[in-house]
Formats: sequence, C-alpha cells, structure tokens
Amino acid sequence: MKIAIGSDHAGFYLKEDIKKYLEEKGIEVIDKGTDSDNRVDYPDFGHAVGHEVIDKNLDFGIAICGSGIGISIAANKVKGIRAALCSEPYSAKLARRHNDANVLAMGARLIGLDMAKEIVDAFLNEEFEGGRHINRVSKIEED
Repeated sequence: MKIAIGSDHAGFYLKEDIKKYLEEKGIEVIDKGTDSDNRVDYPDFGHAVGHEVIDKNLDFGIAICGSGIGISIAANKVKGIRAALCSEPYSAKLARRHNDANVLAMGARLIGLDMAKEIVDAFLNEEFEGGRHINRVSKIEED
C-alpha cells in the first residue's frame, strides 16, 4: 500500500507521528510536506496530496490541518478526489464504505494521536461496498 500524506503547520506534528505509525506497519508513505511548524498555506498541501493520489495512482491520501476543514476542501478541488473529514473511527469507516473516499482529512487541533491512529486504521481497513453506492459516487464524479 502507498499513501500520500501532507499537512500545514498546524498539522505538522500529527503528520509526522502518523507517518511514523504507518511506516512501522510496512506502509509506504509519500510525504508532501510541510517540513516544519512554520506558517504555510493549507491549500498547497491539500492540493499536493490530492494530485499525488490521482497522478501517481496511490491507494490513499491523508491530509491534516488545524481543523481538517480547509485542507479537506482544498483536496476536494482535485478532480477525482473524495476527501472525507473524520474526527472518529465510525465516520472514517462510512467514508470508505459508502463514499469510496480516497483521502482522509483530520484536524490536529481537534483529536489526539491515539484517536488519529484509530481513525487511520478504520479508514485503511474498510472496503467500498459498491452496490447502491456506485451510482451516488458516480454522481459526485460528474462535472
């Protein structure tokens, strides 16, 4: 499995911890930045994660900012990205099951590391159900 990960300054430390957590599980992680807690603009990193997933055909992306809201909006501007902002594991499961989400967004100022790990695991271990959801996801993809 290959995952792109990126964050702004507010999400930097959580990004680094999640990157390490994933690598310890044997998952290849492509870090799209930022590389410090110096102030940067979250759209740059939301777009970078989205493009990495779409252009390189990676399995998933993870995008982190302070609230998760801004970076999820930015990632969703990339055609083909379905980024879901999740603050607990059940919504991460549903994002994969029902929406075929390919980017997980999280808010570093809203959740701790243990919760973030649970959310990541829930997201990565769930499959898209297909069925009645296929038509809905297709409508999301329409221009």
